[in-house]
Amino acid sequence: MTRRETSIVIAGILLIAYFQITTSVFLTWNNVGTLGQYAAATAILAAGEVLILVSGELDLSVGMVYALAPFLMFYAQGAGIPIVPAIILALLGCAIVGLLNGLITVVLNVHSFVTTMGMLFLLKGLTLTISGGYPVQPDAGPIATAIFGGSAIAGFAWALAIAIVFQFVLVRTRWGLHTIAVGGNLQGATEAGVKVNFVKIRNFVVCSMLAGFGGVLDAYHIGSITPLAGGTQIMFMCIASAVIGGTLLAGGVGTIIGAFFGALVLGILKDGFTLAGVSAYTFNMILGVAILVTMIVNVHLGRFKLFGGR
Repeated sequence: MTRRETSIVIAGILLIAYFQITTSVFLTWNNVGTLGQYAAATAILAAGEVLILVSGELDLSVGMVYALAPFLMFYAQGAGIPIVPAIILALLGCAIVGLLNGLITVVLNVHSFVTTMGMLFLLKGLTLTISGGYPVQPDAGPIATAIFGGSAIAGFAWALAIAIVFQFVLVRTRWGLHTIAVGGNLQGATEAGVKVNFVKIRNFVVCSMLAGFGGVLDAYHIGSITPLAGGTQIMFMCIASAVIGGTLLAGGVGTIIGAFFGALVLGILKDGFTLAGVSAYTFNMILGVAILVTMIVNVHLGRFKLFGGR
């Protein structure tokens, strides 16, 4: 782990110790399971968002892809398709969303902030239209439900596996190295022969598919598919996880594992405050301060490295 990731882990351990001392029930099995399931979806969405941020772009539509995917799966099952193919079809639908985001951004030269903000509202309207605004219940047997997020450890296990796989992709494969090169020095990457547009489009597609999978897991975890689930709340949480985990909004720097730890720390804070009876408003204040402090540290560390530590 890097120094930044180590500092996040230490902060998480200190927070766990604090909440265990003050509430005495923080480390019970039930609460640890709740914490793991809460942080899982955010960590999965954050993994995709890190790929986008490192390549120098931004995806604001992930929260509504998260809401749309379970409905696509539900209607596929309603057409008689078994659960696993239904999930795959739902993720393919999410991939189309990511493809559109990527094509509009790199082919039509629309900034990804504008592209994905428009897609966010488009998907919100689409989800409300196809659902009629009413929630539905996911349909699966007990084993499938447990595997896809229903059990206490399934969601966390999926999030951890995805973080490990994509961390390897980011730092050990040509795909990851090209992503870092595109975000760090776009002109240099272009002159070096990197297929810049293809790299960005691929990351948009993967980001949307991960967001959709996070939505499917949470649907089975909660036992309900809600058209207004996710949205901007989980989108900002996954971006916050990435930033706290050391990913720069300017591109070129970031780690999937750092975002995973960032999601865990945010989960620990929210769960601990809930057990302590602290208002959700206070949590938002602390989250805002944490993001500001993290960004200030990131900016100054970047300048320090730029000037060779002087």
